[in-house]
Amino acid sequence: MTGPETPVALVTGAARGIGRVIAADLARDHRVAITWNTTAPGTTPAESLAIQADLSEPQSAADVIAAIIDRFGRLDVLVNNAGAIAHSKVDQFDQDAYRAILDVNLLAPHGLLAAALAHLQPGAAVINISSVNAVLPPQGAALYGASKAALDLWTRAMAKELGPRGIRVNAVAPGAINIAEDPRPPDLTQAFVDMTALGRIGTPEDISKAVRFLASDQAEFITGEVLTVSGGYRL
Repeated sequence: MTGPETPVALVTGAARGIGRVIAADLARDHRVAITWNTTAPGTTPAESLAIQADLSEPQSAADVIAAIIDRFGRLDVLVNNAGAIAHSKVDQFDQDAYRAILDVNLLAPHGLLAAALAHLQPGAAVINISSVNAVLPPQGAALYGASKAALDLWTRAMAKELGPRGIRVNAVAPGAINIAEDPRPPDLTQAFVDMTALGRIGTPEDISKAVRFLASDQAEFITGEVLTVSGGYRL
């Protein structure tokens, strides 16, 4: 049973993939809001709120937070999962497409945190979904990797800035993950397995467990960290 004292979590980009699994996991003991852009969510957890939002639009962050406060009256956990990825070969420059990578992967988390800050109480947690590509540059997608590297630095900066307010800011950096809606071809999956110390590809549940930990009181003295969840990818 939920009530006004039940904590509220926002998971962006949670209509599918890793975000959907994170939202379902947190819904076990949180009221959950999710955002989606082009892919409408299917079944959502009971008492959840689904908000259509293009997070590349500057006003969207304030609108999303306002909708959550109007519905639930509070916000306790912010999971910045929504991401944009595109090939960014240096000889094929497309400024509009590349700008969307930074808008969604870096500026949207900042905008959401700015809009939510007045509602976050001591003990609140922000978890950013980064990537191993922040430190292992992806060939042909350098700007995606750069955006995640910037997100990691932003994570540490916000942890320092918000620590005195009792708000923790961390990140989870997935390795190679197969999602149910769009699994990799078997040969590519095997290639990732061969580069992973634990000998398997990751699942969204691997990431949701890490997010749940960082959102919980069990991580109450952890902030400014990037937790790599990759099974030892490319050690």
